[in-house]
Amino acid sequence: MHRPQWIMILCTAAVTVLFIAAAARSQEPPPPTSPPAPAAPATPPSKPGKQKYRHANDYLIRGTVFTEKALSFPGAQLRIRKAGEKKFRWESYTNSRGEFAVRVPQGSDYELVVRAKGYAEQTRAIDAKSGANEENMVFRMQLTSGGKG
Repeated sequence: MHRPQWIMILCTAAVTVLFIAAAARSQEPPPPTSPPAPAAPATPPSKPGKQKYRHANDYLIRGTVFTEKALSFPGAQLRIRKAGEKKFRWESYTNSRGEFAVRVPQGSDYELVVRAKGYAEQTRAIDAKSGANEENMVFRMQLTSGGKG
């Protein structure tokens, strides 16, 4: 009597496994899945009408500032503004060799002012509307009255 009970449990288990397998085969296959769409690049929301500024079309203003004795003039201040405006938008200083380089957007007229203590201020007009994309200039500073020589 001990053996038939064990066989009966085994048979019940086998029937259950067969029943589950038959039920799984009778189900319809899942519809074919299409490959996932590529994720869109994460870009921050931008303000309507405002585009990111690119420096590729900038106008390059570069040059050298010299003293009255034709020596390089390090530390001379350069300020640039659009023609007709009071406020200066860009500011820079000459390097140890008296050289400078400043990028401004093309399409406007600009005014560059060079200043240094003890020297007369010099102003130059720059036309950044022409076909060229850079301008080279040289400044030779002049002592103001009472300046050191």
